[in-house]
Amino acid sequence: MKSWIKIGLGAAFLLGLAGFGTGLYLLKKGHKDLLKVDPDYKITAIELQKAFEDNETAATEKYVNSIIEVTGTVESVGTGENNATNISLKTGNDLSLIICTFPLEVNSLNISPGSPATVRGECSGYLMDVLLNNCVIIK
Repeated sequence: MKSWIKIGLGAAFLLGLAGFGTGLYLLKKGHKDLLKVDPDYKITAIELQKAFEDNETAATEKYVNSIIEVTGTVESVGTGENNATNISLKTGNDLSLIICTFPLEVNSLNISPGSPATVRGECSGYLMDVLLNNCVIIK
């Protein structure tokens, strides 16, 4: 075999091994424990929704991929994909909510519509509703 083919195959093997190692590391890493992480921002549900409504571009730059602690009143509690619990917080706008998705069931925390709640999660964007993922209940 020619030497340039051997070099190419060796480089491809090393790149594949590095990719496999990186993927395995990210798989094992998992989600941050948001109970132990300080939030980047503390804000009310009304203020967060208004920030996106007033200037979506600026709010996206500021809040998306950040850890946000949101305080508000629970609108509803439901179950989403893979039995994940979703809690919606009122924003003062009938057309928009803060939707908080939890990795596990949280029904044992006695969260019910109308009760106050403080939720910490990773903001993933705004599609008429502000979306928070990997959430935990603070209060």
